[in-house]
Amino acid sequence: MSEISLLIQTLKRQLKQQGMTYRDVAAALGLSEPSVKRLFATEQFTLERVVELCNLLGFTLAELAQEAQDGQRRLRTLSAEQEAELVSNAKLLLVSVCALNHWSMEEMLAAYTLSEAECVQHLLRLDRLQLITLLPGNRIRLNVARDFDWLPDGPIRRYFHEQGMPDFLGGGFKGAGESLDFTHGMLTESAQAKLRNELRQLRVCFAQLHEESLAAPLSQRRGTALLLALREWEPAAFGALRRQRA
Repeated sequence: MSEISLLIQTLKRQLKQQGMTYRDVAAALGLSEPSVKRLFATEQFTLERVVELCNLLGFTLAELAQEAQDGQRRLRTLSAEQEAELVSNAKLLLVSVCALNHWSMEEMLAAYTLSEAECVQHLLRLDRLQLITLLPGNRIRLNVARDFDWLPDGPIRRYFHEQGMPDFLGGGFKGAGESLDFTHGMLTESAQAKLRNELRQLRVCFAQLHEESLAAPLSQRRGTALLLALREWEPAAFGALRRQRA
């Protein structure tokens, strides 16, 4: 990918993350919406137009170039030590989850009992962990790849298994839009493999819907959790009745 294409892709990503449409860009730059679409399609931007877009997004040109460069080497996982640091402090974990969900610092302060000094302190810790870059004006730039995930048996997953899952499953699933389904059967190894692939695709779909939802204001987005589980299993009461093999 050429350098200009990389910059344009970065601009598109930032527009989406900040909930701006081509119509918003057109209004800000004094252009028609079709003209803006054509600019992005052909990538025929002048330097002045790129600077105007940077200003609209709250970036300097140097910050945009850094964002484009960093996008090529984003984190896909943290170390076990880094995850352990996150779960060592409930407010730090809260700020990290909010940041990963593209909340601004102002939105965190409005929703939770955090002081501005506390929030900045935790954001600086996330910056040192390289999970984010804290920009001037306390703006947050994520440093994670699209396929970023927690370690399979790391501190974050253990934390949510021990503390989050009981709370999640204890909710009753009786509210509007909530569902809890359970099914059991006997599958061959090839059928299990096919089902695992379907579950992976569902995770991809969830991630895509999450990204699409970033264009909506925070007030229209709801924290949503999806639990996927698959393993060979027999109820313990049934297992106790099995005949012992000679």
